[in-house]
Amino acid sequence: MSLTKLSQVIGLANRRYSTKPKLNDVVIISAVRTPMGSFLGSLSSVHVTKLGAVAIQGAVERAGIPKEEIKEVYLGNVCQGGVGQAPARQATIFAGFPKSTICTTVNKVCASGMKSVMLAAQSLQTGHQEVVLAGGMESMSNVPYYMKRGQTPYGGVNLIDGIVFDGLTDVYNKFHMGNCAENTAKKLGISRQEQDDYAISSYKRSTEAYANNIFASELISVNVPQRKGQPDLVFSADEEYKRVDFNKFGKLATVFQRENGTVTAGNASTLNDGAAALVLTTAEAAQRLNVKPLARVVGFQDGATDPIDFPIAPAVGIPQLLANTGVKKEDVALWEINEAFSVVVVANQKVLDLDPAKVNVHGGAVSLGHPIGMSGARIVVHLVHALKPGEKGVASICNGGGGASSILIEK
Repeated sequence: MSLTKLSQVIGLANRRYSTKPKLNDVVIISAVRTPMGSFLGSLSSVHVTKLGAVAIQGAVERAGIPKEEIKEVYLGNVCQGGVGQAPARQATIFAGFPKSTICTTVNKVCASGMKSVMLAAQSLQTGHQEVVLAGGMESMSNVPYYMKRGQTPYGGVNLIDGIVFDGLTDVYNKFHMGNCAENTAKKLGISRQEQDDYAISSYKRSTEAYANNIFASELISVNVPQRKGQPDLVFSADEEYKRVDFNKFGKLATVFQRENGTVTAGNASTLNDGAAALVLTTAEAAQRLNVKPLARVVGFQDGATDPIDFPIAPAVGIPQLLANTGVKKEDVALWEINEAFSVVVVANQKVLDLDPAKVNVHGGAVSLGHPIGMSGARIVVHLVHALKPGEKGVASICNGGGGASSILIEK
């Protein structure tokens, strides 16, 4: 080989090497959430962006860093009708952040809060930012009804429920996402009894977790203003998990398919209000700020499948996540798979062959609540606190349209 040719080959090899990206390590330095209010319950008088502001303030206080260090914010929010312009921006400014803070609202349906965390991690990995706050918020109690614009017809008008229309409807099949859950149950042969048993277990696990003070490290209280002259109500614990009657569980009517249906109000998640937030930094920034990281972001992955199969979308992305990070399924200590419906977790346990004893060990959305823009961030928050030092955990959440987001962290 000639000298000229050899130098060309060496130069090409060097160029290939030099263009290979070196990503920063990303760590989580705080992770908090508000308690979740029941539909039209204790948090129903609080605007969604005020809930977001409470979570943001709590995350910064727990991180122990100045607000000014956080240059960018990503917040998930799904049902934005009537919320006002730029919800993430509102929450950030209401939390007292500088007006120079960059804010982005993310809508990936139920995965919005987790996608916000992933976008924050990407920004840090690439060196675009050093400290980013991410999370999600939803006040399903305050989602308005919609009325189509135009001439008011004789005979009245129809109002459309914004929660169902923008949050819970499969637009491709033109039916409620609960029908997708029924489809998955039939495809995989999952009975109503299996779903009821799982839901009851979720309630019992949540109750036990509260008895053992498991959620204390992640919760921040919300002060709810009362009538003039009365002190604020301090809302400090989830209220949904207490609202269950196991004696009536098996007698509940199926909701989406009357004949041979399996999904009921008992074995599905509920409508709720709440917010969650995490502060993420590069490993170098954490050293500079003299803060001790709670967890390291090992990797993350989106997945997508046919919209009607959205309940098993986590099973699409999780294997790729494990392959990309070189982590074996057996090395995952805890799994948080969002309980949009009980069948979602039962199905993914079955498809992925997961140990049920490691999945949602402290309950999930069925018993605790599912404010859809918050939930993806909530399960990451809980994983951060539930893992023991050195353990790895995976959080995964499906979303309407056939998608899912998953993230792997190490305590």
